[in-house]
Amino acid sequence: MINRTNTRTAKIAYFAVIHGIYFEQFPGLEENLRRYHRELLEKIQANNVEVIDFGFVDSSEKAFEVANEIQKISPDVCFCNMITYATSSVFAPIMKSVNAPMVLLALQPRSAMDYTKANTFMQLENDNICSVPEFTGVAIRFGKKIADIIIGTLYDDEEADKQISDWCDVAIVLHALKGARLGLMGHVLEAMYDMHCDPTALSAAFGVHVPLIEIEDLVECYNEATEEEIAAKVALINEEFEMPNPVSDPVTCKLTETDLLNSAKGAAALDRLVKKFNLNGMAYYYEGKEGSVQRKVATSLIVGNSILNAQGTPMCGEFDIKTNLAMYIMDQLDIGGSFAELHPFDFNDNTILIGHDGPHHIKIANGKPILRSLIKYHGKPGSGASVEFKLKEGPITMLGITQTHDGRFKFVIGEGYSKVGPIPPTGNTNTRGYFPPDTKDFIKRWCMEGPTHHYALGLGHKAETIRKIADSLGIESVIVR
Repeated sequence: MINRTNTRTAKIAYFAVIHGIYFEQFPGLEENLRRYHRELLEKIQANNVEVIDFGFVDSSEKAFEVANEIQKISPDVCFCNMITYATSSVFAPIMKSVNAPMVLLALQPRSAMDYTKANTFMQLENDNICSVPEFTGVAIRFGKKIADIIIGTLYDDEEADKQISDWCDVAIVLHALKGARLGLMGHVLEAMYDMHCDPTALSAAFGVHVPLIEIEDLVECYNEATEEEIAAKVALINEEFEMPNPVSDPVTCKLTETDLLNSAKGAAALDRLVKKFNLNGMAYYYEGKEGSVQRKVATSLIVGNSILNAQGTPMCGEFDIKTNLAMYIMDQLDIGGSFAELHPFDFNDNTILIGHDGPHHIKIANGKPILRSLIKYHGKPGSGASVEFKLKEGPITMLGITQTHDGRFKFVIGEGYSKVGPIPPTGNTNTRGYFPPDTKDFIKRWCMEGPTHHYALGLGHKAETIRKIADSLGIESVIVR
């Protein structure tokens, strides 16, 4: 399958807090705690993130020094290792000055003390929770918020390990959003009120930049595509897609040679456009006059966009920059992120078809994706190749990014399942979405939250992780259940 071309990473600040007098009072305690600190460091590093260890903070003076050093690296998330009891003076300066989400790790080395041999030394080794209330109370008095508290054991604790991994994923998304360039090309499909969005509002809320791209920029890239580039895309398309005969939809036909070549040229043009504008993603919609080069180019992009989605550069149609951002978040979580909307219910099966025409994240396809030629794109001008596949079966997550009456962004999040069963052979992606216990009731609750009609669709159940991302950004979120 097509491989990612960008690296998922993040920068995490890591430090431990300690009541310094303990080291003088209990010989050997420092060595043990430093070993636990290193082992927790290795656990965090196993999650594709860069961890900067600032060591032990044992005084307010040291806390001010560490706070300044943390600010210099601009971390995406901070992990505070509550390695034993510590006074809040060793934490307060860091909490006050650092703006990244602060996660307290209270992980005991023992699941329980050995009460037959219990002593103060053993208690201090496992006193990870003791000062957590003090720290959260101080944060609140500073007008700030602890992002999370992970409570458990340092060893053999799958739940704690998962929570650490989730926060590393959050850090990866927050890192990716900083300065991301999500392009806009064309205009909103006329009359879609839910698609309109202010690029400055996106920059303010997410820290991204929105380059505004002319269709002529893409036409120029299309005209500059070389025979070698086009041939390479033809070979890739032939390797990665199936091109079956049509089934029951008269709008579809077997992929034509003309549509194959035009899609390959469009894909080559998109590669040039992404490089020229240093794009991390793009939303577009452009109609163009019948017979114009602009229409020819704009209708050639579905296959190339799908390839870019699989490579980690989300692309979507209908000028939906909000859903493009949702796709980007899902891709950085490494769960896919296809462009989707609601399609007909199957009330007999307690499912609903969910998908869309246009580009998709083909790495989450169940088997090889299909290419069909469409003699017309329904609801839009033009014709050409279109991608069809079903998502892999199993857990799925939906993320819609909408706006409230005051212009603020809101995450609408849901979890369900992709079920076994047929999808219509229309040249569009679909999957059979099941949302227990009653799909109809879930969809009603989803709609009542005021989402846009598009959302990003990914694999796995990641609602809680996505909610943490929203909280970290100060954005309202709701998980529809």
